Formats: sequence, C-alpha cells, structure tokens
Amino acid sequence: MSPPTTEHRFPCDSCGSDLRFDPGDDRLVCDHCGNVAPIEHGPWSRAAAISELDLENALDAGLGSAETEETRTVDCPNCAARFEFDPAVHAAECPFCATPVVTDTGTSRQIKPRAILPFQLEERAARQAMTDWLGRLWFAPNGLVDYARNGRAMSGVYTPSWTFDAQTESDYRGQRGIVYYENKTVTRNGKNETVRVAKVRWTPARGRVARFFDDVMVVASTALPEKFRTALVHWDLTQLEPYQPEYLAGFRSEAYTIELDEAYKEARQIMDRQILRDIKFDIGGDRQRVDQVDTRISDVTFKHILVPVWIAAYRYRGKSYRFVVNGQSAQVVGERPWSVWKIALAIGAGLVLAALAGYLGAATQ
Repeated sequence: MSPPTTEHRFPCDSCGSDLRFDPGDDRLVCDHCGNVAPIEHGPWSRAAAISELDLENALDAGLGSAETEETRTVDCPNCAARFEFDPAVHAAECPFCATPVVTDTGTSRQIKPRAILPFQLEERAARQAMTDWLGRLWFAPNGLVDYARNGRAMSGVYTPSWTFDAQTESDYRGQRGIVYYENKTVTRNGKNETVRVAKVRWTPARGRVARFFDDVMVVASTALPEKFRTALVHWDLTQLEPYQPEYLAGFRSEAYTIELDEAYKEARQIMDRQILRDIKFDIGGDRQRVDQVDTRISDVTFKHILVPVWIAAYRYRGKSYRFVVNGQSAQVVGERPWSVWKIALAIGAGLVLAALAGYLGAATQ
C-alpha cells in the first residue's frame, strides 16, 4: 500500500475557515473574520536549515537518497502543467493556459522541496504590474488592458526549480589576438588613397581558471514557454526560507516536470558558458580564440526549491495569452497580441511621412 498523500490545511481558530499566507508578511490570515496567526519557525538559522543534497548520490540511488513526498496532482491536457488541487475541487481551469480541467486526481512521488521563496506581492500589486506592462506595449489592442484589469483573478502558483552548487577548475588552450594597423594604398574613383587596415597578431595562450558556482537555477516546469523559463531566473535567493507548508496556504503548487538529471545537464550548459567567459577574460588581449577546455567539476550539490509567480491566462478574441509576474520582484513576462489596425495606421503614417520628405526634398532642389 502506498503512503498517504500529503495534505495541509490550516483552519482559523476563530471561525474555522481556511487561513491563507499573507504575501509580504510572515503570517497567515483569515479572509472571513480577519484573524491573524504567525508562522512558527524552528530554533535554526535560515542557512543551516536549507541544506544541500549530494547530486551523485541522488542520481545513483534514484529518489532513495532524498526525502520525498507523495502529493495529489493533475496534468493539464493542453500545456502538460502538473499541479496540485484541493481534493474537494473536481473541475477548474489550468492556471497556465486557462484550459478547463477535470480533476481526476492522481498521485505523484517527488523529491520534497528544501526551501521556498515566499510571495512578497499581493495579487492587486501583481495585476497592476501586468497592466502597466501591457500599457507600454506598442501595437497592442486598446481593449486588452481593460480586459486584463477587469478580468478574472490571477492565480498565485509556486513554481518548482532546481539549484546547483559546484566547484570547477578548467584548463584551457587558445590564442590571444592583438589588433594592429597597417597602411594600405587603394584606388578609388581613379585616385590612390592610403587607408588603415586592421590586422590581428595571434599568439598561443594557455592557463587555468577556477570558479565556485552557487545556486545555478533551472526552472523545473515545462508548462511555460522557453522564453518564460529563461526570463524567470532573476530571484533574490538570499530570501529563501526552509520549506514549510504554511507558505503554500491559499496558493497552488506546481510539481516539477523536468527531472533532476535533465536539469543538471541544463545547469552544466549555464556553467560552461560562464567558464568560457572566464577563459576569454583570462586570455586577455583584443581578441580571443579558445581551442580546448578541460573542466573538472566536484562537490556538486542540489536542492529543490519553490519560487512564487502570479499567472494570468486570458482568452482575448478567441486566442489565449499568458502573463507571468514574478511574485518577489514584480518582473513581467508575457505573450502579446498585435493590433492589425494600429500596425496598418503606423505603416500608412510612415508612407505619408516618407512621401512628404521626398516631395520637400525635390522642391528644394
């Protein structure tokens, strides 16, 4: 028999309604009666409580070497998002794409989060950030801002991510290029002219660079497009808190769909790009060529964390558009519609201005 799924509920001491986490404050609140309950913390420091896990042991042992939990999840048939739903809810919309979902809820066993970045933004602040972003978009339909401002509520979702630490040492061979100039005679319009031509003098270069990577982050969800995932990596991870279910009260939590080994491959690509920049800086000169890199990596650790995002998925004139607001910094990433009429007017205005400039130019000759 499988172990029971994890379920956390926080009833209000005064009225029995469900409490929710209050973004920006370390407390739970009751929207029904206004009661407030502080979040209790253990007698540990934040850094000591958020421990790293050894990557090699975890990959060799599967999930056996990491603390796991079993949760009730549902998979969206449209965008493949995997997220948790209240067992009492049987039908809803996917927060990532607004697709209706019937919650024939299954279970999922995953590595338990080690840390969580609590929401700092209330929904109204996230909505304001989104409408401000939409208002700055040229060629967006006029009605979209009003539609977004007055539309349904945004969804607060904790999105899963992996972070990796590693010590690296890289030996390299390459070339350092120094730019110098020579005079050269060329013929233009029947006349000889002297011009300066840039050339590069290359010399061999070799050396070693070392770097400790701390919290290289990979978003562990495929529910959002790639441009969303790569943009949502700007977090202040010094504000991470040890995982406590109280922070999830009133919010949804997405389960990861990018497994640990796949995420590590992506993290290595991020590290390799930084190592290449380090090598080019170490080579110096005006230009650099890198012919060979041999990197040794050690002490690789990881943790599974949850980060906060506000998500709005709107259907506007038959099409779905998604907007994501960073629940800590208010950064906005979104899909934008285009107004055909605004584009046509802009093109028309450009043609008129070009014709007027041509006419004025001809008249002055």
